[in-house]
Amino acid sequence: MLETLITSKTRLRILVKFFINVANNGYLRGLAEELNESTNAIRKELNNLQEAGYLEKQSLQNKVVYKANTNHPLFAVLQKIVRQHIGLDALVELILQRMGQVQKVVVIGDYAKGIDSGLIQVILVGNELDSKYIEQLGAKVEKEIKRKVQFHLAQSYIGDGMIIYESA
Repeated sequence: MLETLITSKTRLRILVKFFINVANNGYLRGLAEELNESTNAIRKELNNLQEAGYLEKQSLQNKVVYKANTNHPLFAVLQKIVRQHIGLDALVELILQRMGQVQKVVVIGDYAKGIDSGLIQVILVGNELDSKYIEQLGAKVEKEIKRKVQFHLAQSYIGDGMIIYESA
């Protein structure tokens, strides 16, 4: 869906990188290697996004590091669009519907780093989670969001993942 609006695949991948998780940042060569693109293509898109105010840049030890501009008026909207593009909103909605007392939904792995690899790893934290339902849910979610999903169940979780939703 978003591919029809943003025709540059490089720009779309950069938006996913920076807006899926605000902790993500990157520099020109690192992004070129990570996204398997030329430095010129990455430089062009970084400059365009930075000039539009969507990205911030700062110099750190001979590198120019880019990150999402959380103060931009459209930051929350862009983040929501990127999450919908990846399918995280639909995934979380389906998770919270019927699987038990979910306290946290934590995305780990590539998607927590902003890499659209096709495999979404999710830790579900809660008591009395319905493991049979979660197994059935995997296939349904994969069909809907067109990405592989791996669920891990836990009673508690401490880590560097991205907490998407936390129930009270």
